[in-house]
Amino acid sequence: MPLSVPRRTLLVWLSTFLITSPNTIDVNAGSSDPDKKPVRNLILIIGDGMDDQQITIARNYLKGARGRLTLDEMPVRGSVQVLTVDEADPSRPLYVAESAGSGTAISTGIVTSRARIATSAKFDKDLQTIVELAQQAGLKTGLVTTSSVTDATPATFASHIRHRFCEDPSLMDFLKRGKRIDCSVDLKANGGQGSVAEQLATSGLDVLLGGGLSRFLKPAEGGADSVLRLAEKTGFTIVQSKKQLIDADPGKRILGLFADIHLPTRLRGEDGRLAEPPQFDAEKRKVTLPAVMVCEDNPQYQSTPSIQLMTRKALENLTHENDAGFFLMIESASIDKQAHVRNPCGSIGELAQLDETLKYVLSFADSHPDTLVLVTADHGQAAQIISDGSLFTGVGLAISTPGRLARIRMPQGGVMAVNYATNSFVAEEHTGVAVPLYANDLGKGLFKPLIFQPEIFGIMRDFLEL
Repeated sequence: MPLSVPRRTLLVWLSTFLITSPNTIDVNAGSSDPDKKPVRNLILIIGDGMDDQQITIARNYLKGARGRLTLDEMPVRGSVQVLTVDEADPSRPLYVAESAGSGTAISTGIVTSRARIATSAKFDKDLQTIVELAQQAGLKTGLVTTSSVTDATPATFASHIRHRFCEDPSLMDFLKRGKRIDCSVDLKANGGQGSVAEQLATSGLDVLLGGGLSRFLKPAEGGADSVLRLAEKTGFTIVQSKKQLIDADPGKRILGLFADIHLPTRLRGEDGRLAEPPQFDAEKRKVTLPAVMVCEDNPQYQSTPSIQLMTRKALENLTHENDAGFFLMIESASIDKQAHVRNPCGSIGELAQLDETLKYVLSFADSHPDTLVLVTADHGQAAQIISDGSLFTGVGLAISTPGRLARIRMPQGGVMAVNYATNSFVAEEHTGVAVPLYANDLGKGLFKPLIFQPEIFGIMRDFLEL
């Protein structure tokens, strides 16, 4: 349940891990009241898993080795130390985070343990989010993502639950890879707020766009209605196609669900290829690298709304008859998801979408001068650029990466080798590297060159004067 003010205050004192469209009408224009508080808007863009390796891989492919992304033109840049803690002992840091814990650090300003959605480590207390603070202050709020809207990052901004996998009413107590995921304490019947999907359906968000239709088709707890019907009853207009999104009335709250789970990526490896292991012949002291491939359009993406389109429609809604300001979080989720499956082309296409969306957002901010734009990542991910062929091949041994390698033919010529080697399992893992933080001109002076991830929450809260 949401914390009362005293309860949240107590939690802060007890916690040892709190880190103290260009054509849209400008709602600020024409104000003649000198004492009127200026409208403040905040747009937070999160590239899931978008560390400097991922950015460099995408830059090399999209713009060339000497090219520049829109990200590179941002006037303010810093670095963010990602923080997460052990569930049993919150005083003990861990050094590699995942999206639920790191998303919670950004959305609430409190470091928590892995898999928690806006709840505290060990004590399982709900933590107030930036979205909830904004709504209390009368601001409009929206979330846009290429993942299921119930996935970890968007969930941390508008729901509270002990485990990220409890996404719909059918997943409140189940086995996943032999491990029990138990969110029964969060059932409505037990005094909780229900699954992530149910909480989003009743969240008060003005805009919620992404994937996850299958999560909303499940029956809501304790009733015959689906979660989707619950969302309709609370005032959402449901859209499920690109055309419906384009035609959506900006004066109505919008829930857009454009895939059963996650949205397809724009690019894929040639014929669906992923990174592959080199082939070693120890007797002949020879190694055969995977064949070079190109990145190609993903045929599954054709009817998918782009991040830029979803963002444009979100901004139309959030600025419609609004003189109070807004908060919007935009997530490019599949930089991370494609790195997990060793698909560098998928990650490149997703980062291209983020960069195009950022260009649009910056143009919007130019016409809405009290709009702060922040861009960051929740954590690092597998993928590193290595030499296309080991520098040590001349020693007469079969030398190459022990991981999996994708050799991509570059549009500007040459081959870029992208290596994945965090483990020998079916999915790569996150890394503990610091991640970037970018801002437009309004971000000047708001943060130091190196900050801790929960400080992003404080930057947002203070800018919006919440």
